[in-house]
Amino acid sequence: MASSSHSSNFPCAACKFLRRKCMPDCVFAPYFPPEEPHKFINVHKIFGASNVSKLINEVAPHQREDAVNSLAYEAEARLKDPVYGCVGAISILQRQVFRLQRELDAIHADLIRYATATCNCNEMPPPMGRTSFHQNSSCNIYYPNPHWNEPYEGNGRSDGGSL
Repeated sequence: MASSSHSSNFPCAACKFLRRKCMPDCVFAPYFPPEEPHKFINVHKIFGASNVSKLINEVAPHQREDAVNSLAYEAEARLKDPVYGCVGAISILQRQVFRLQRELDAIHADLIRYATATCNCNEMPPPMGRTSFHQNSSCNIYYPNPHWNEPYEGNGRSDGGSL
């Protein structure tokens, strides 16, 4: 919930930074409390106070807090990575998820090959594209992902490929 700096008679972080009197109808006060000055400073550096004020006034009142929090997040990301901002962080995380998913699939394939070899099952695995149980008297192997039956062929790249 947005806080109001007027109940404590302290200027909001925006008015304090801009060195102006914080009026009771200050558009920034509910979203930039005095105890979070860095939040406004970052947003001001990236977007400018005038643009933020216009944006807050254009957004529906019930969405303003989310909009300001999004601006604060993007501003912080832009300060860390001026070119890509939060898109750069998202891209890095997507590549990491892709790389970890490939690794997990390879480990599951190895596990299934190991389980098949240790229980001496003579039956063929289920056809590709089906989820089933492989059963005989000595083993039960579950094949939840058809790709787990394929041998893992790593390409030697450590970046997870491009998206």
